[in-house]
Amino acid sequence: MLTIGEFSKICEVSAKTLRYYDEIGLIHPDQIDPDNGYRYYSIHQLKKMLYINRLKSYYFSLEEIKEIINGETDPSEEKLRYALHRKRREIQEKLTRYEDTLVQMNQDIVNLEQGIHVMAYLDEIEVQLVETESMNILYERQLMSREEYAEGYGRYYSKLYEQIARENLTLAGTPMTIYHSEEFNPAGNDTEFALPVREAVKGTRELCGGLCAKSVLKGSYSNLTSVYAKLREWIEQEEYVLTQSPYEVYVTDPYQTSAADELVTEVYFPVTKK
Repeated sequence: MLTIGEFSKICEVSAKTLRYYDEIGLIHPDQIDPDNGYRYYSIHQLKKMLYINRLKSYYFSLEEIKEIINGETDPSEEKLRYALHRKRREIQEKLTRYEDTLVQMNQDIVNLEQGIHVMAYLDEIEVQLVETESMNILYERQLMSREEYAEGYGRYYSKLYEQIARENLTLAGTPMTIYHSEEFNPAGNDTEFALPVREAVKGTRELCGGLCAKSVLKGSYSNLTSVYAKLREWIEQEEYVLTQSPYEVYVTDPYQTSAADELVTEVYFPVTKK
């Protein structure tokens, strides 16, 4: 048996942390002396503690680690494999965001050294007034939080593509997302995923055409908020008003484009003159 101090030293986990792990049911000491309350851990518990440390190094929360371990001596490989795949995807998404941030930060530094304001790029966003045609769309409408967007896009577009294949529908355009919420809500926003199709069947509706303020983003989706701001500014300056929910059309498929600078997204704001 090992004292809590010895166990702590070997595993490089503080005694305070070990007591907390005991409280939340993550790992309990094998014995507690009833007379003095001293805690003792067995040698075989070293493997479990190192396993917990390994999962922590992968940025699993303590609740996630408890779920993976689930009181089993030898957790199922399937459960662990699924959890690792999910966590790897989350980390990769964060890495991508960090990489995008570094690229933008480096560009801002270069601009500042040349006497260019970091927000000067807004002046380079072009806005056009275009007339769009009505189209028939196959859609899936859900409340989505920001954290759910990446996974949700793949899930719901896959579902729509499966329906197109199952019912032999004719695809008539690229994927779209329509945003219906009047304000941003971290808990969830009214989001409609859509694919243009020729056939009017169950699960389709008409997206009305008409006058739109349009802008094209070439690059990372993280810059879409700037495009939205520019469009709203232009609409106000040119004395138009928004008549329907804004929407995005993905000219390039994000799942087939590895580089963020190859992404092309069209943003439409349906408008009418004041």
